[in-house]
Amino acid sequence: MKALKLAERVLFAGAAIGTVYSARTGNRKLQLATKPAAVPVLAARVARSRGLAPGEKGLLVAALIAAGAGDHFMGRSDEDGQLIRGATSFGVMQVLYSALLWRRGARPRAATAPPRLAAWAAAAVAMALPKPSSVSSVLSVYGGLLSTTSTLAADPVLAPKAKVSGGMVIPSGDRRTWIAAGALLFSASDLAILIRRNFVTSERVRANLETFVLTSYLASQWLLVEGMTAEDQKS
Repeated sequence: MKALKLAERVLFAGAAIGTVYSARTGNRKLQLATKPAAVPVLAARVARSRGLAPGEKGLLVAALIAAGAGDHFMGRSDEDGQLIRGATSFGVMQVLYSALLWRRGARPRAATAPPRLAAWAAAAVAMALPKPSSVSSVLSVYGGLLSTTSTLAADPVLAPKAKVSGGMVIPSGDRRTWIAAGALLFSASDLAILIRRNFVTSERVRANLETFVLTSYLASQWLLVEGMTAEDQKS
């Protein structure tokens, strides 16, 4: 089992490095080959886990399948149609992540919900200001779903012994604390997409943001999956 776990990590790291490198160098073919490979590795990790309840395993595998679909659509082009399909797929993923976290007892708290809801409202306004469109509407809905996941992921009930500062669970050796960090990093990645799409014209800055988007996205997925499978000590 240890060898299999190591192989999964090597495959994920290889796909992640290839994805980031391809974005940095503008190698579109390499990106199309490596980015869609990363999430299926995580899905395989979840599928073979022994510590997850059957319902939780189903939710998490389904969420990663939706994420894989989102990667496929978002990686094809920046056209509005592909962006809408990608955001819709990732929206399904967020709903499934939220369902799993809710199942584990996570709830919105006074210390965690307001800042995330405020960030969502600000992003929705920023997207609508240039010119309201079907894309901005879909992204606003997606932002609400992401905000919900992030709020639930920040609930300390998911990691009862974790240290909490400013309403944020502090990551530690307890992998359950990585759920909050993963959700926060996911939000940062999506915020960078919004900034790059709507406010940046410099190609150099756009390239730097794309590197950050992909790095933070892949790291967030890894942290979320590791955190949600933390009770699985046998694999």
